[in-house]
Amino acid sequence: MKKLFCTKFIILLFAFAIFAQTPVEKNVTVFGAKIRYLEAGDAAKPTVFLLHGLGAQAESWALTIPALSANYRVIAPDQVGFGKSDKPLLKYRVATYADFLDKFMSELKIEKAHLVGNSMGGWVATLFAIKYPNKVGKLVLADSAGIVPANADINQIYQLNNSTRDEIRANLKLIFANPMLQNNEGLVDQFFTQRVIANDGYTINAIIESIKRKEDFLNGELGKVAKPTLIIWGKQDGLLPVSDATIFNKGIKDSELLIFDNCGHVPQFEKAPDFNKAVSEFLNK
Repeated sequence: MKKLFCTKFIILLFAFAIFAQTPVEKNVTVFGAKIRYLEAGDAAKPTVFLLHGLGAQAESWALTIPALSANYRVIAPDQVGFGKSDKPLLKYRVATYADFLDKFMSELKIEKAHLVGNSMGGWVATLFAIKYPNKVGKLVLADSAGIVPANADINQIYQLNNSTRDEIRANLKLIFANPMLQNNEGLVDQFFTQRVIANDGYTINAIIESIKRKEDFLNGELGKVAKPTLIIWGKQDGLLPVSDATIFNKGIKDSELLIFDNCGHVPQFEKAPDFNKAVSEFLNK
């Protein structure tokens, strides 16, 4: 069984790499910063933005882009300060990303789009829907950040600026539900290499400081979201608890909640087929 899982995991990683090359890589200038993004699908069709989480980049949606691009124009940016996008020394906060997304859409002459966000990306999507409601169609929030932790130390939860193998090993146990992913030394080195190449440590620290200041949290603001919303959560998410999913669900009127068992913080990767099916069905309604 272990060998079978390892084989499937290798195939999944191979698919991840192949799909990451399928979209077209483009750049656009937003507020003077070069923003790199991946695009797939027909530009004449409705647009879906895929917004990654803290310390991630566009490739975190490599298994989602092909599934959505048959029916949508799919755009997955490296949000400013991450990936291959420029990294200006700003006082980053989630509101920064909402404003960048607004200008990004204007530069691409996109009047309205569906937003799919994971973790910090879900936080950005939600705040954007509140600040710029006329530019949003539907929302999909996957293990979204943005709720003030009730019974935990913010400093502990959000210290995700990994700089050692041991830190990465600890975070893999929080990110993934499957033990074979939690204890994968290949992933440890892969994540560490990504950290070094991305060179986004300053950005992550700036956002952590913003979180410590409790800026842009969504508590008390969710009632302002007036868009059809699907909330997807991994039951075993070790970073953001399922109780946060309930807060989003209760706060956003008529929102739908879908919880995946045996899944951690990144359902678009760990439960890719189920995630893609749920998102496609929701957007196609």
